[in-house]
Amino acid sequence: MKKWDFYTTNELKPQGWIKRQLEIQAESLSGNLDKIWSHIYGNAWTVYKNSDQVRDLQSNPAWLDERVLYWLDGFIPLAYLLENEEMIARAQKYIEDILDAQKPDGWMNICEENDIPLYETWILELLSKVLVVYYECSGDERIPEILYKFMKKFYELLESKTIKLFKWGQYRWFEAFIALDFLKKRYDDEWIISLAEILKEQGMDYNTLTHMWKRPINFWGLDTHIVNIVMMLKYEAVYCNVTGAEYTNRAEYLLRILSEFNGTPVGLITGDECLSGKSPIQGTELCAVVEQMYSYEQLFAYTGDYKWAERLELIGFNGLPATFSDDMWAHQYDQLSNQISCEKTLLGRPKFRTNDQNAHIFGFAPNFACCTSNLSQGWPKFVLSSFMHNENTVMSVIPMPSSLKTEDYFVTLNTEYPFENKFVYTAEAKKDFNLRIRIPGFAKNLTINDERVNAYNDVTFEIKAGEKKVITVSYETVPDFVDRPYDLKAVRCGSLVFSVPIEYEQKIDECMCGSLQLKYPYCDYEYIPKSDWNYAYSSFDLELKKNAVSSIPFSSKEPPVTVKAKVQKIAWGYEEGYNTFCAKVPESRFPLTEEQEIELYPYGCAKLRMTELPLI
Repeated sequence: MKKWDFYTTNELKPQGWIKRQLEIQAESLSGNLDKIWSHIYGNAWTVYKNSDQVRDLQSNPAWLDERVLYWLDGFIPLAYLLENEEMIARAQKYIEDILDAQKPDGWMNICEENDIPLYETWILELLSKVLVVYYECSGDERIPEILYKFMKKFYELLESKTIKLFKWGQYRWFEAFIALDFLKKRYDDEWIISLAEILKEQGMDYNTLTHMWKRPINFWGLDTHIVNIVMMLKYEAVYCNVTGAEYTNRAEYLLRILSEFNGTPVGLITGDECLSGKSPIQGTELCAVVEQMYSYEQLFAYTGDYKWAERLELIGFNGLPATFSDDMWAHQYDQLSNQISCEKTLLGRPKFRTNDQNAHIFGFAPNFACCTSNLSQGWPKFVLSSFMHNENTVMSVIPMPSSLKTEDYFVTLNTEYPFENKFVYTAEAKKDFNLRIRIPGFAKNLTINDERVNAYNDVTFEIKAGEKKVITVSYETVPDFVDRPYDLKAVRCGSLVFSVPIEYEQKIDECMCGSLQLKYPYCDYEYIPKSDWNYAYSSFDLELKKNAVSSIPFSSKEPPVTVKAKVQKIAWGYEEGYNTFCAKVPESRFPLTEEQEIELYPYGCAKLRMTELPLI
């Protein structure tokens, strides 16, 4: 079933602005987390390997083991994409600790024999996925056999009913299918299919839960947990790929329900931390941002359906950068569409349904620390989705500046997309291959080598052996209003959503995070507004303005592109009981001032912003 395969970090390399974005990540929290946080350098895989210490799952619960695995899931491809030898060595150190924990029978968890049934199976699913990521980056030939023995033991324990899926593992059963696909290509043993069937049988069937997604409730539960749900979107694709079952495009049906009742203008689903409805002042957890992107990356690879690539870049170019500070030392747990302030609310009065009063500040680990470790995968895996391949066809999926080199061909893409719509491909071949370029649905007036072309979805070029071909592609995108709930509008141009930016000052808080003393730059920051935000759009006129891309691609001070819009102030008002959250909808839409022109920033640049406004 799988239509497209990913390239490895040895073949595909970032260039231009996206390489700089990865460098910012490597220089900041993601690249230094293991130096400062005991949940990484003092994790159970390190502490209990080859140790006489006995682990107590009560005082040192298994769910803590996810944090080093989450971090490695993004840190490994980041290190290899940047060819940073020091980072690669650090990643390998943690992998060696994990591999040292494998028992002769293949099992790989850090607990006593009697505690095996109590160990969280979600950790095992995540571990299997991380080992695949490591192999694809490093080419370490030990991994296939290690993973084979581990997953076969997993099957034997499940088949004998010694263990069963429960809690997080039950709701994330499909995460193990990345490893099952890897193993099936190499071994194709019958137990691999049997394990796939057991995981599905014991896993949660999300099709039975859709009635719970239509009305948000202030109650925490695995059934409406946003990260579980966006992970789930790929379940049918990965299951059908391994088992050969018929694919029915269930993800489209489930996403339609989620978007209708919980959608945002940047393609995310609200969840702070459970599904939170359509309000522009409810948030989306950062773990959900990177996991929804990963689901879309897999959905495109398995189905080849271009809609998943277009949805992927909407999130990647908006929701992902929005949730980080410019320097990526701080992140939000929850990002909001209309976010006029990122200040702590009064204790006991959080605005979020199931999160605390710190969830939307920028910091080291606001609310929960899962996002602190899981944030690392967003940008590197997004880069690895720029080109994919199938036999002798190379697909330009997400057009970002990058270079691709294999034994048979060499392709480079020079572009500043999504900040401009010009693409220069240079292709050289030792053997014949086809270069296919995806054309998004919003592209207008497509030209190839300065000639107008009528094309739908994609264009393909045949590159002959010994040939070098330069292909220049360009098209236009036009800023326009898109409808939002409550008779509000958002501005979108191509894959970029635009917001009214709000100037702010930072308040630094070098507080305690558990036993860790936070120190600048890894500390908490409150963003306090300094400019007006109570606007309504007053004209349909929108004008795109191109600027230079700075050393910080999604800079909150120097945005690479803006949109000029005409607005008037209105009496918007605050959410009842708060003075740091705007009301869900304006109190009045009557204009209070004369019309003025302002510049809208890309959503990912505007850390404080108003994105959903009335058009009066």
